[in-house]
Amino acid sequence: MAISLSFLSTYLLLLVASFGVLAKGLLDPHFYDKVCPQALPVIKSIVEDAIKQEGRMGASLLRLHFHDCFVNGCDGSVLLDDTDTFIGEKNAAPNVNSLRGFEVIDRIKSALYYVCRGNIVSCADIVAVAARDSVVALGGPSYKVELGRRDARTASQAAANNSIPAPTLDFSGLVSNFASHGLTIQDLVLLSGAHTLGFARCTTFRARLYNETWSLDGSLASSLKYICPSESGDGDDNLAQLDSTPVKFDTVYYDWLMQRKGLLHSDQQLYKGDGSGSDGLVKFYSQNSKAFWEDFGVAMLRMGALSPLTGTDGEIRMDCRKVN
Repeated sequence: MAISLSFLSTYLLLLVASFGVLAKGLLDPHFYDKVCPQALPVIKSIVEDAIKQEGRMGASLLRLHFHDCFVNGCDGSVLLDDTDTFIGEKNAAPNVNSLRGFEVIDRIKSALYYVCRGNIVSCADIVAVAARDSVVALGGPSYKVELGRRDARTASQAAANNSIPAPTLDFSGLVSNFASHGLTIQDLVLLSGAHTLGFARCTTFRARLYNETWSLDGSLASSLKYICPSESGDGDDNLAQLDSTPVKFDTVYYDWLMQRKGLLHSDQQLYKGDGSGSDGLVKFYSQNSKAFWEDFGVAMLRMGALSPLTGTDGEIRMDCRKVN
């Protein structure tokens, strides 16, 4: 499917307009300007320090935002620990032994309590800003994060199991999943572009590696077999990079899809090479990094505006891991 620049420009304007309707009166990029002007610089500093210590952390913090927003909205529910009387989302199938970065969020929360002289900044907002700052720290675009979310008092492991798109989904399943969150095919391609960062566990791509040889580059498959043995349980947590530049925000992910190097089944579903589905969008962003940067920020804002708690809904948690 050929995608013209004029079409994409028009579509982008429609996305911006629809986002404005969604978020108007709810969220504001200047929410903390007066009540705690140092909030965003503090988050940025701690995120940059965490990434300097471990480059992979940037991808982990970005992923944390996805897994928060896709489960009943961007409300910080993913941060809640299980207790004797409460089951959270951390042990849901998409998250257990996989989701990371909680300690960084804890450090940010503690620093903000001191700098803001009180419990001012929500955990949900911290996650959203940390995701943006991770993208920037790894060479990607900046965008203004809409702020003013409040934190959920509840979480849902069942919703996490059902709402977060699985790496085994086919194209139609991915489209349906994103549509259920009010997101488009273009959002799907753009937000999947976050896989230009980070790594995936063997257990998430083993089936593709051994059962989809027709759609996986042979040389990549050969190298992956050293990392990911065929037997389940053997090397499940071994990591493989999602593209050749896992700590650099670029368009190599899309290049890899066009070379049959998508690590996850769901990744390669975005490009089949026959002009169907989202082939045209993948090709366009592969060849137009500036457009990817601009449109990625818009897609992140759309996702970040999913069902926020505002006003008197929810709370501002003292500790991001538990309700007040």
